[in-house]
Amino acid sequence: MLSTSAYAPYADPEEYIVEWTDKIWESYGMGLIRDHYHPEITLHGAYGHNRSRDSIIDGCFVKKTAFPHRAFTAEDVVWEERSENSWISSHRIINSGVQSGFWQYGPPTFRLSTSRNIALCLVRDAFIVEEWAVRDEWAVVEQNGLDVSGIARELATRPNATLLGSLDGEGLFGPPPADPLTAGDSGPRPDNLRTECETVLDFIDRGWNGRLLNLAPQVLHRSHVCYTSRFRTYCRAEGYQQALGELIATFPDAVFEVRDVAANRDDFHGTRVSVMWRMRGTYSGAPTYGPLTGSPVDVLGLSHFVFRDGRILNEYRVYDELAILTQLESARLAQTAP
Repeated sequence: MLSTSAYAPYADPEEYIVEWTDKIWESYGMGLIRDHYHPEITLHGAYGHNRSRDSIIDGCFVKKTAFPHRAFTAEDVVWEERSENSWISSHRIINSGVQSGFWQYGPPTFRLSTSRNIALCLVRDAFIVEEWAVRDEWAVVEQNGLDVSGIARELATRPNATLLGSLDGEGLFGPPPADPLTAGDSGPRPDNLRTECETVLDFIDRGWNGRLLNLAPQVLHRSHVCYTSRFRTYCRAEGYQQALGELIATFPDAVFEVRDVAANRDDFHGTRVSVMWRMRGTYSGAPTYGPLTGSPVDVLGLSHFVFRDGRILNEYRVYDELAILTQLESARLAQTAP
């Protein structure tokens, strides 16, 4: 049983995540990150890995200054006990605010942008020791009226600590877990909500990787809604097939690796399954992002699957399309270099 010391001084893990996030962002207290992040934390993101707590504070300070009145609204926290003193949190957030300060993408735009993030955190003894952050940066750039391709080209030519730093020799991650249902990137997990977890993993295996999108009507609730990148919404099985089909058509050899699983059931949110996944593929299909490059992409994604009556009512799918475009712009620069 999870010890209260694992999330102290809060009432439960959900309150731990939601309340300390508010304390940091609403009070302009970026330094409070030291009270919750372990000094040796590793933060994984779309551009690589960050192993410096101080640089994480720096990046958060830049964002807060750019969006001083941005609201960070918790949609859900899918948390799961991992041991007596540790637990995993998959925190889905809506960000909404006006950019009135300088940011990594340029000067103030004074425009409102709304996007969705999911942060997967491993908490041990009330300290976050590892985090995987997935952001819909395309939505923010586009809604601020900026040139998405131009921003991607700029990111391809310069490192930016606030977007996360360096890649290791194996790209974003190493080999996928052998059985993420029992042990994923965050470590061993309990046999929790097995039926729902198996439903999701089977759908990813056969539907996503096996290209059997005809399974969607069997797996999805009749009133299914999929919320995905660029803050787009797709309804029912037909919309789900279109959204996922467009991604696969762009990268015809795309493989989706399941990296981590967590699940929770409560009276308010119902039954939810969080899945962290990694897509690797070659930009050789539909020219969704401009002229084809034939180059590889590697993107981290997080999805929350919400169940009703044994079927998937909603999927909240977050992945960083700006990071995809940045990888493609980097390939274009390499292909045109003398």
